[in-house]
Amino acid sequence: MSEVRKQLRVGVIFGGRSGEHEVSLMSAQSVLGALDPARYIVTQIGITHEGAWFTGQDVLQAMIDTRVDELIPATILPDPSHPGLRGIRNTQHGQLLELLASLDIIFPVLHGTFGEDGTLQGLLEMADIAYVGAGVLGSALGMDKGIFRDVMAANGIPVLENAVILRSELNENPEVALNRAEAVAHYPLFVKPANLGSSVGITKARSRSDLLEGLLEAARYDRRVLVQRGVYAREIEVSVLGNDKPEASVPGEIIPSREFYSYESKYFDGTSQLIIPAPINAKTAERARRLALKAYKAVDCAGLARVDFLLDRDTSNLYLNEINTMPGFTQISMYPKLWDISGLPYPDLVDRLIELALERKADRDQTERRFRR
Repeated sequence: MSEVRKQLRVGVIFGGRSGEHEVSLMSAQSVLGALDPARYIVTQIGITHEGAWFTGQDVLQAMIDTRVDELIPATILPDPSHPGLRGIRNTQHGQLLELLASLDIIFPVLHGTFGEDGTLQGLLEMADIAYVGAGVLGSALGMDKGIFRDVMAANGIPVLENAVILRSELNENPEVALNRAEAVAHYPLFVKPANLGSSVGITKARSRSDLLEGLLEAARYDRRVLVQRGVYAREIEVSVLGNDKPEASVPGEIIPSREFYSYESKYFDGTSQLIIPAPINAKTAERARRLALKAYKAVDCAGLARVDFLLDRDTSNLYLNEINTMPGFTQISMYPKLWDISGLPYPDLVDRLIELALERKADRDQTERRFRR
């Protein structure tokens, strides 16, 4: 008689306090649809734009409709002696916390700040619960495009010339900030929030007036703004999967419907093309895969990441652009599509990510928390 496998209790968290809130809802819809109910007991946890946590019936649809009145306010405590998802109930004596669901693992389908940047990961580490994706360090390093480029350069991985401008510098002395940004390289320059993804807040500057406008736009979304040399480039992406021994997918190429791969071209106009495998020579493809794995290990990533490159059309130089530790995860997103072509279909990919999270947690559990003489 075959052994009956215990169902895993999975909490899927989505939404969040980020400019990528709506993207997270799209990704969560695909992940929830791929979780086999015979294998998993799923609890939906939605986070509003304001940061309020909710659970209940069909949380995702309620978040899409922006109606949370009938949902249950909830939280996860950082105290591991009080595990699970707890509801917050108002009583005549104040607020009461009550256990709503025990959880074996969290699948945080959150993009951007307060989800992909190490903050949520820190909470889950303190709560001593397994979770999908990179840890605090990998998430934080991957999120900050400025510091990430410093780490890449220190590891001999090619990146484009860049500088980080602080919002406070821009507010206090715009002329000095503009001069420092222009010192990066000749126009065109790309301007983007240092801690955000999905191309939110990115602009291409061809003049000083464009640059000021781009700096102000990016500063709406982050206190740190990255200015980077623009190149006439092809956009090449590699999906990485694994913990200490990661694997890289075949590379893919994005042909944006607009001048560059903007938020609108990624998620709304539907005319950008994903070409898999990328039509590049074998040497360039292998170099992209090798550099993707090197970058993944350099930031101590885990679970998954999509590594993005710029392939200069004029020089054929390959530059690492960024790493996304929780990339877009819809059925048509590049990360799962690359693995699908590489032989790992979407539902199997979701299962594998859960396995990797449990493996990572088992590894963490081997760490001594007390000093013994």
